[in-house]
Amino acid sequence: MPKILKITGLEKTYTSGNKQLTVLHDIFFEVEQGQTFSIVGPSGSGKTTLLGLCAGLDQPNAGRVELCGQDLNDLNEDQRAQLRNKEVGFIFQNFQLLPTLTALENVSVPLELQGNKDAVKKSKVLLEKVGLGDRVHHYPSQLSGGEQQRVALARAFANAPSILFADEPTGNLDDDTGEKVIQLLFDLNKENGTTLVIITHDLELANRTQQILRLKGGKIVTNQLTPVL
Repeated sequence: MPKILKITGLEKTYTSGNKQLTVLHDIFFEVEQGQTFSIVGPSGSGKTTLLGLCAGLDQPNAGRVELCGQDLNDLNEDQRAQLRNKEVGFIFQNFQLLPTLTALENVSVPLELQGNKDAVKKSKVLLEKVGLGDRVHHYPSQLSGGEQQRVALARAFANAPSILFADEPTGNLDDDTGEKVIQLLFDLNKENGTTLVIITHDLELANRTQQILRLKGGKIVTNQLTPVL
């Protein structure tokens, strides 16, 4: 299978005063197209920093990120943003919905910005799929945490991304709600043939993916395929 994400010798260092803090050391891994892949580790292990580098939201001090066949080092900020808009979806722990927009508008606005003439129709279909067909005109403040995350799911899949990054997608949800959201995430992912990269500290969730990368102190501890259940 072709590699949709290839990380080579990645290093990330931050400067604080006259000190330098290296949060990622010599990271190497690959993700195949259509694969489900998780990155796990304790708080402060570099998981979210790594996600930002993989998605081109930040740049490394050394090493290379190849995303969807493009070397991000060769792209400027605008070109990286264009690549994300076309190929990448995101789901965050805190939902990141726009509070002044309805559920329908939160999903359809990214499509409208891309000039999709069927944005509203497609958004309604996606909201139906995540069980919110009767909540399309509700604002985020009128929705529960689980419902907000389902809106975020619909939005993430709206542009049919090639790869989707989910950063602690159940972090703000109770166990039952989180389980329902994860099942929807995996169902939509399978239906769309998307590559899924999950950042999580939840080993039970990680074990549902095909491969697990473990980080500790900014270094890879293990990178292994999970047993087929």
